[in-house]
Amino acid sequence: MTAGSDPAVVRTGGLSGLAARIEAATPATRERTVDGLRAIGICGIVLGHWLVTALVLGSGSLHIASPLATLPSFSPLTWALQLLGLFFLVGGYANARSLSSAGAAGRSYLSWLRGRAARLGRPVVILLAAWAIVGSTLWAIGVPPGTMRTTVVLVVQPLWFIAVYLITTVVTPLAVAADRALGVAAAAVPLAITAAVDAARFVYDMPVGGVNVLAAWLVTYQLGVAWARGGLAGRAHAWALVVGGGVLALVLVAAFRYPLSMVGITGAPRSNLSPPSLLVPAVAALQTGIALLLRGRLAALLARPRVWAAVVLLNLSAMTVFCWHQTALLTVTLGVNLAGQLPGLHTEPAGVLWLMERLVWLPVFAAALLALWLIFRRYEGRWQVPKAARVAVVALALGYAIYAATVL
Repeated sequence: MTAGSDPAVVRTGGLSGLAARIEAATPATRERTVDGLRAIGICGIVLGHWLVTALVLGSGSLHIASPLATLPSFSPLTWALQLLGLFFLVGGYANARSLSSAGAAGRSYLSWLRGRAARLGRPVVILLAAWAIVGSTLWAIGVPPGTMRTTVVLVVQPLWFIAVYLITTVVTPLAVAADRALGVAAAAVPLAITAAVDAARFVYDMPVGGVNVLAAWLVTYQLGVAWARGGLAGRAHAWALVVGGGVLALVLVAAFRYPLSMVGITGAPRSNLSPPSLLVPAVAALQTGIALLLRGRLAALLARPRVWAAVVLLNLSAMTVFCWHQTALLTVTLGVNLAGQLPGLHTEPAGVLWLMERLVWLPVFAAALLALWLIFRRYEGRWQVPKAARVAVVALALGYAIYAATVL
């Protein structure tokens, strides 16, 4: 199966037949837990964004507010929902294995990189092109500028992850070489860089935080490369990551006053993500260690054909889910705006009651995302359209990107 494929459930004997077909097509040597962790990561990120992003209707426009500003006691939950570290972990694993396979098949590094970049880029181009049309329509019908800016922030800001992931993909040969030389300890290099940058930022007030945009995420990416090459095999490594990451995270929060939240809070003076702080790889290492300790149980769960089929289908279009999940939130929020201010959707996140109200909306967001997924997931594969259509789509995407840059 390939990205963008549309399996005919009827021809395969319903869902059970589809699951059996996917099971039969899966090589016995495949590390299913990698796919499982990717699926867990995307679900955690989507759920987290839907819970901490409040679109408040005020002064005629929608603006972004965070429930964590009024409910700081819920900040520890972000350690379980902010799972980008798992993405970079499985990305390092998948890219190291893929690059090795490409080399064995006689493909050049550039050919391999073009394929990986195209897989990342196609869903982004489709998203931006679609929003060029949607944004123009919203502007034409008189949507307030404040609401327009909010849509741009929600649609475009999450795409930073894809840009950073692409850079880590580019340096995969260097990560593999570092693993050959140092093994798992190679992850200590970007970790040390992240720590040094934090010291320069917070002690000497030096504007060097941008370095950590790559260095902080390279820590778990390098661990993923080590995993792919046979490292992280024993429970000792897993426990070292749990204890080391956990202790470092607690020390940073308790002794060095790092923010507890692993997501940005609107109006907060400091964030662990913009740019990433040392708390990012610390918590990611903790998450990685826990994932490795639970690897056996996760593998047993993924041995069930229906569970494995669901994970495979999600992974085939994980980029589509990531790119469109905030659009699903916007679609529901703007779509029911005509009904007035609805609890948990347009109201200030002032307390626990708002959080309970927001939980009611999660299935609605999920339904909207499912509809968008059904429409756009096919575009993760090669586009079977005339060249003129491809050029038009790219032009629309570029136009919206330029507009977004002026707004942000």
